[in-house]
Amino acid sequence: MRRYDCIVAGTGAVGSAALYHLARRGLRVLGIDRFAPPHARGSSHGRTRIIRLAYFEHPDYVPLLRRAYVLWRDLEAETGERLFVRAGLLEVGPPNGVVVPGVLESARRHGLEVERLEPEDLAADLPAVRVPPGFVALYEPEAGYLRVEAGVRAHLERARALGAETCFGEAIASWTARGGEVVVQTARSAFAARRLIIAAGPWAATLLPELSRHLRVVRKASFWFAADDPALEATRCPCFFYELPQGQFYGVPAIDADGIKVAEHTGGRPVADPLEVDRAIDPSELERVQRFVAAHLSVVSPRLTHHEVCLYTRSEDEHFIVDRHPLHPQVVFAAGLSGHGYKFAPALGEALADLAEGIPSRASLSGFSLRRLRAEG
Repeated sequence: MRRYDCIVAGTGAVGSAALYHLARRGLRVLGIDRFAPPHARGSSHGRTRIIRLAYFEHPDYVPLLRRAYVLWRDLEAETGERLFVRAGLLEVGPPNGVVVPGVLESARRHGLEVERLEPEDLAADLPAVRVPPGFVALYEPEAGYLRVEAGVRAHLERARALGAETCFGEAIASWTARGGEVVVQTARSAFAARRLIIAAGPWAATLLPELSRHLRVVRKASFWFAADDPALEATRCPCFFYELPQGQFYGVPAIDADGIKVAEHTGGRPVADPLEVDRAIDPSELERVQRFVAAHLSVVSPRLTHHEVCLYTRSEDEHFIVDRHPLHPQVVFAAGLSGHGYKFAPALGEALADLAEGIPSRASLSGFSLRRLRAEG
């Protein structure tokens, strides 16, 4: 049986980052994944993700985000690849909603740059977007988008260059903690390690049954529309996030021939088995996005150019769960990233590596502990 310092189960956004940080420390590490990443079967695909600092979900995320910003830039410097594009972010919502007060509170508490845009500013600078009457428009210049598959690939390539091993195309059948090690069994092989990190995305509850009642996997669709107007190009149009009575919608400007990406953050059909997901276009989902586009993106073409389906693994309160296993201290995990975790990937990977090795993390993880959900349950 081959032995390692640490095994990482799942090598998507967070798992690939954890593998990289462990390998960077000179540890003997193995990453295992059912599919060969970057792949389109989980949560770490779809070309782009928004990254932002003034986090409306909670101000306590900001220190972890600041660390992520540093680490994304470090990874770019190591690989010579552009992964983070600072395109800005327009956030729109009612003054008494969730998004606008949350952004302003995070900005106030952490001294972040956020600008309130008046109607005349929008008309002059962002003619492609429309803001409903009575809604507030905020602009965060330090926000932008990340190149998703490129980020996963960069972490994996650097990890392997630093000595990490990978085992792709094998699902983990079971893991057992005994004594001072963990044994991981796949269909064909068994591996042992001092530590195990589980970052399995929609398969988290399979490997961590203790979490099953706290997690819910949903199917989410993204749509691309032709961007014939230059006002929709990334050099002229920021990323955007709208909080509306009918839901939360977001998008990324045109970065390739498929045009502008638009999706709904809220909602989603429950998924019983991540291996059996309907990836065809759902007409009702498309209609909701098309209605949003028609009302708020005045120059977007109605011509659909591309469509993808990914999975959100939502926790009960939609905050992350990052912790040590309650019964097996040699096992640590990240789960329930709830559709907003990709931007944190390098910082979460570093934090998991720290947690596995018993090193104090640069950013506090106390708000992400499993105990909060067990107490509520």
